Amino acid sequence: MVMKLKYKLLKEEKDTKARLGQIETKYGTYNTPMFMPVGTLATVKTLSPEEVKEVKAGIILANTYHLWLRPGEDIVQKSGGLHKFMNYDGPILTDSGGFQVFSLASSKDISEEGVHFKNHLNGDSLFLTPEKSIEIQNKLDSDIAMSFDECPPASASYEYLKNSIERTLRWAKRGKDVHNNPNQALFGIVQGGPIKELRKYSAIETVKLDFDGYSIGGVANDGEDKDAMYKAIEYSTPYLPKDKIRYLMGVGEPIDIIEGVIRGIDIFDCVLPTRLARHGNALTKYGKINIKNSKYKEDFSPISKECDCYACQNYSKSYIKHLINCNETFGARLLSIHNIRFLIKLTEDLREAIKNDNILEYRDNFIKNYYGANHE
Repeated sequence: MVMKLKYKLLKEEKDTKARLGQIETKYGTYNTPMFMPVGTLATVKTLSPEEVKEVKAGIILANTYHLWLRPGEDIVQKSGGLHKFMNYDGPILTDSGGFQVFSLASSKDISEEGVHFKNHLNGDSLFLTPEKSIEIQNKLDSDIAMSFDECPPASASYEYLKNSIERTLRWAKRGKDVHNNPNQALFGIVQGGPIKELRKYSAIETVKLDFDGYSIGGVANDGEDKDAMYKAIEYSTPYLPKDKIRYLMGVGEPIDIIEGVIRGIDIFDCVLPTRLARHGNALTKYGKINIKNSKYKEDFSPISKECDCYACQNYSKSYIKHLINCNETFGARLLSIHNIRFLIKLTEDLREAIKNDNILEYRDNFIKNYYGANHE
């Protein structure tokens, strides 16, 4: 069955740019705003596909660069595509590989044709072009493919950012020209750092290429401050079509999801929940807690009494602390399940706030709870 996903805008919140929407896919219909767990190597770290479904995830991510290196896109294609390979019967988005490539390359390695860089596993010389990125994603057979873009740091000069946008636009067109998977939506990426006129220019010119959805990139590259991130969103979204998905790449801090939604973003992704879990941290309504803290040794209550996840329904902080202290993988699994569910529940709550036209009140209450108490 050939079916590209479709986006439907259901409602805009009365006081902000927050949007309630639906994404229709061949796997079902999913509501936005949405948080997408990251499954870099065709797996959400430590979770089974069934557990990913149980936390009520919709779209998940896989990484083009990493799957290109291992096991290789041809293996995935021979298996029947990513969905069959990893046994996930929900929508999958693949990134372009650009973010990883640019972290491995220096500016002298970037040419009009593509990017030269070293394989981070064995040091081999590699070359990735817009065409190659799309070819890999076509074979992976994800539901959403991303254009190959340059990811300059927000600290780059105006002149560098302007030239980078122009190159990203040329690369976007080259990628679109070779994209040939009729099941797969293709998204364009807006860049421009924290500069208003560059974001506007990038958004307008990217929209002219008529993609199936649009992403705001360059906001999670080199630790820029939150104000710069929020401005980058504000400078981009007014020029994006209302009837297509808006995706903020690589952002998963709870407050950033809230602020992104307020500024008109629909979908988010980040490795944050599983990375925090592997280090013994849990996200809660009252802030982040470190389960290794000695005060949890005899705490037989769940991570959160309000949480409906498997970890909170069945295990105590004391037990999870014990697992983490002993380097037992089950501890990281339980915290990963909880943290992913926390962010997905956050987007569910945001959807309710948009329906009720009280998202600013929701944000204020969230901040009061999350940052107001000194729990650690």
